[in-house]
Amino acid sequence: MSSYDKYSTPLSSRYASEEMSKIFSLRNRFSTWRKLWVNLAVAEKETGIKIISDNAIEQMRQNLEITDKEIEEASKEEAIVRHDVMAHVHVFGKTCPDAAGIIHLGATSCFVTDNADLIFLRDAYDVIIPKLVNVIDRLSKFAIEYKDLPTLGWTHFQPAQLTTVGKRATLWIQEFLWDLRNMERARNDIGLRGVKGTTGTQASFLSLYHGDHDKVEQLDERFAQLMGFEHVYPVTGQTYSRKIDIDVLAPLASLGATCHKFATDIRLLANLKEIEEPFEKSQIGSSAMAYKRNPMRCERVCSLARHLGGLFNDALQTASVQWFERTLDDSAIRRISLPSAFLTADILLSTLLNITSGLVVYPKVIERRINSELPFMATENIIMAMVEKGGSRQDCHEEIRVLSHQASAVVKQEGGDNDLIQRVKATEYFKPIWNELDSLLDPSTFIGRAPQQTEKFVKNDVARALQPYGKYIHSESVSLNV
Repeated sequence: MSSYDKYSTPLSSRYASEEMSKIFSLRNRFSTWRKLWVNLAVAEKETGIKIISDNAIEQMRQNLEITDKEIEEASKEEAIVRHDVMAHVHVFGKTCPDAAGIIHLGATSCFVTDNADLIFLRDAYDVIIPKLVNVIDRLSKFAIEYKDLPTLGWTHFQPAQLTTVGKRATLWIQEFLWDLRNMERARNDIGLRGVKGTTGTQASFLSLYHGDHDKVEQLDERFAQLMGFEHVYPVTGQTYSRKIDIDVLAPLASLGATCHKFATDIRLLANLKEIEEPFEKSQIGSSAMAYKRNPMRCERVCSLARHLGGLFNDALQTASVQWFERTLDDSAIRRISLPSAFLTADILLSTLLNITSGLVVYPKVIERRINSELPFMATENIIMAMVEKGGSRQDCHEEIRVLSHQASAVVKQEGGDNDLIQRVKATEYFKPIWNELDSLLDPSTFIGRAPQQTEKFVKNDVARALQPYGKYIHSESVSLNV
């Protein structure tokens, strides 16, 4: 059967990076099992198990990378024994005959499956955290570049007080910084299940060491060291607690929400023709409407972000229904949801790297929209200026109220431009401030401390958060497959 006749997930075949796909590949999974077995043997030998020979360990070390042929052999073996781990134990034993009798000594299946999963989760975080760092870095440069550019603020998607393009970007960046914090915590909290035995009591290992509890504890600690982990979970059932999966996926779901919010804002700004995502020279926006520049990257982000949020519910539900020391109804869903969550997060961040590398800003469009709304916002400034010239606030308020409603009718009922300032200039009452109107309408006087807030935020908060990741920050362009 051709590969074109089989379904393959778009997460790996269409979108995700090679480095993330490799982590959750079959070869990496089964090769990691072998690394676990050899380090278990090393730790057992170091702690006094004399039946494990140096030659057995060396044979295993020479064959850590599983071959295509061995994967196929294990697949055939599994069809017979109906057990994936034991199928690989048998195949590894054939490849390493001197070690066949001690592979998996004292262990249960979850020794390899669960410890491997925890390794994959940590490795996956090591792929996506640097990508998030670079998204934050690029948005920060964007924020500084446009920290002084006034733009219309929106509340309820209705015109509100002015802000700046850069200040708006800091709102996106701050949420991404929180995502970085959450990911760091989750990544660093991941431990190993360790060497715990069938139901977590370490009974098989206690027997192996003839009742020596200290040796069993030394084995657990040494094994974790050999695998590059600082700690093992102190108690487990047959599996590590599936609550760990909640802690691991929660930051990813939260990242999805941040990505969705950012991408939605860019989609709305694209409709307003103020800011657009990159649009390639030969890109086609629509098969029918040749003029269109659809925000396809941001739409992809929103789509996948919703998927990522849904996967978090898998972890919640699975953790809540585990009976006693374990049930097997966690297995199938975790094979799907854990890789999918990280593949999806990886795709989101790769797409955001592409978007944030080439955001296009249209200052003239932004200025025109400001000019259409600013006269209404300036009414309070006009009133204050008239009061300083000796006018009555109440009288001025009534004059400007009447003119504002007239100008609003022109905009809403006639489809015309906002002519409030022209009306003010034509009204004798406002003659004392006619020569001040241009300064009263200067957009830069309506943005408060937006530039200063932006500069301080990037210089302090962003710089502090990214400081440990200096070697990962780059300016390379990120192209998308499709």
